[in-house]
Amino acid sequence: MTNILDKIVANKRIEVDQQKKEVSIDQLIKQIGTANKQGLFKQSLINSSTGIIAEFKRRSPSRGWIFENAKVEEVIPLYSDGGASAISVLTDTDFFGGTFADLTMASSLTKTPLLRKDFMVDEYQFYQAAAMGASAVLLIASSLTIQETKQFAVKAKELGLDVLLEVHNEAELGHINEYVDVVGVNNRNLGTFVTDIQASFDLVDKIPDEFVKISESGISSPQTVLDLREVGYKGFLMGENFMKTDNPGEALANFIKELS
Repeated sequence: MTNILDKIVANKRIEVDQQKKEVSIDQLIKQIGTANKQGLFKQSLINSSTGIIAEFKRRSPSRGWIFENAKVEEVIPLYSDGGASAISVLTDTDFFGGTFADLTMASSLTKTPLLRKDFMVDEYQFYQAAAMGASAVLLIASSLTIQETKQFAVKAKELGLDVLLEVHNEAELGHINEYVDVVGVNNRNLGTFVTDIQASFDLVDKIPDEFVKISESGISSPQTVLDLREVGYKGFLMGENFMKTDNPGEALANFIKELS
């Protein structure tokens, strides 16, 4: 079986090389706002009663199209009003149907902290994230070396971005460093896209308590959130569960009602 993550990362490197030719870092720096967003993503999770990070995602490599014609202007405000502690916006086009315009527009529509969800392979992408109005960026341990993870986390901090480090197994915990704010356990294996919520339960006690812990993928019932919260998770990244409905914002609000 071809490793899907390897394919996505190889494609991303080609994309970023092209983007660098079209827009320089100097141009991106001019687009970065003056508002200091450092700590917003992390603090929102700490302060939230629900911890739900609602994701705007049109498609995935495993499921294909989930909500092909989803519009940022219709979903994002309702995510905010519905009680999301943060919002994740996919900016990968080829595999997830996202765009840079999605994140830029989202940042103009909400004060809820925004996570740029993409496959980060180059420092250039962190300037993009800041220019688009993100509060946080995702680093995926399985696609980076330990050295790259630290280098990228340092760059994110320089640009006022919080860092969510995503791990899937115990071996990847070595990527955690002092520049990381939040550690997420992805219940989905990005090589095979097989999902098993047990990954979160297996790793929670192995992640140092100084980091905010979140569980990602495969969460569909309020009881699962309650069980994960019981063992120490503060955040829960959920996309498909809301995006597969006709009204993701309403689905989020109903889910949060069931939680309480």
